[in-house]
Amino acid sequence: MSMFVRTTIAAAFVAVGLGFAAVPDSASAQANSQGCVSPPGLNYMICNGQRVPKPTNRITNPDGSWREESKQGNCIVVREKSATGEFKESRRCD
Repeated sequence: MSMFVRTTIAAAFVAVGLGFAAVPDSASAQANSQGCVSPPGLNYMICNGQRVPKPTNRITNPDGSWREESKQGNCIVVREKSATGEFKESRRCD
């Protein structure tokens, strides 16, 4: 067996071993109840290796206005847009 093949096989085993080491254990998976990770500043979560849109509580009215609430840490961010196009964002940290 050539040196290149042995090196490639050894590197593959190391990569597989490091991949399993990066998998969160059951204690940390239970800490995150849904098992999803949300990259900061983005509007999606990663669940089971797939991109999933973050759940929002957007209520859209017939006149085009809307209101949505989303959670960021311990705070709730409320975003509102009126039918005239006025946008308002407020935070409520309880």
